[in-house]
Amino acid sequence: MKSKFAPVSVALCGVVLVLSSLALAGPERPVTIRPNVVYGNDDRTDLKDVRDPMIRKIADSTVALFRTRNIQMDRNTGIATLALNSYGRQMGLCPSERFFDQLNGAFCSGTLVGPDTILTAGHCITSEADCAQTAFVFGFAVNTASQTPRAVAGNQVYQCTSIVMREQVGTGADFAIVKIDRVVPDHAAMRVNRNGGLTSSQGLVMIGHPSGLPTKVAGDAHLRSLKNGYFVATTDSYGGNSGSGVFNERTGLLEGVLVRGETDFERSPEGCMVTKVCAETDCRGEDVTSPSAFARFIQQ
Repeated sequence: MKSKFAPVSVALCGVVLVLSSLALAGPERPVTIRPNVVYGNDDRTDLKDVRDPMIRKIADSTVALFRTRNIQMDRNTGIATLALNSYGRQMGLCPSERFFDQLNGAFCSGTLVGPDTILTAGHCITSEADCAQTAFVFGFAVNTASQTPRAVAGNQVYQCTSIVMREQVGTGADFAIVKIDRVVPDHAAMRVNRNGGLTSSQGLVMIGHPSGLPTKVAGDAHLRSLKNGYFVATTDSYGGNSGSGVFNERTGLLEGVLVRGETDFERSPEGCMVTKVCAETDCRGEDVTSPSAFARFIQQ
């Protein structure tokens, strides 16, 4: 699987459209997000280093959840500027931590599963009032250089308008299916695996926004155990990955939504924070809501 993530350069494009419904009074600190855990090697990869067409297509349909107040729309240019923070400094990380110099700002992740439908974690959008304050941003990714993009084309920002179905069980399913303000014309809706059959031999790929960072592809994950409404896997998950789609490496089908996991992190002897690293068979694993809990509410 490592060969899928060899370097490649892909140009960022997008038609600019003016949106006026979002406003930002000024940059502010986003929801506190703390690092969780890596199983085995840290497999998180920037989109610029992903060349597999199927994985890139999936990533293209991944969204970052931002509070509407943290997006500034320019009516003249149609550009949406994102309120971002220094990832490494904000979280007190050691300078040796990966992506230390990148910027973060998203509070959760999601996936397009219908023309105007997003799937995320239930704890990411808890009410209609919460929905009204949430925007979904496509293209918050490092595509061509190491620098975090500070803005996206305005037509890549969508507003949450209503909750279709939501469930949040502390030791069970956790998901939210929401409608957005218009049909998405330039990103494909991801197909859900409705037939089950996931086994530990099948590779899994999670795509989302760990710690609110630009899109990261995290592969080399596998099923550990099946539970009621969810399964446990070895995804390299961080806060901000909540709502991330977990996909079958071979078929590209959506196998679930990342919702919970190992919460420990470690302080180094120097006093700064470092990612907790677990062997593939150690720690509790990461919980992923299964399609059996939400597929019937998605029309495909």
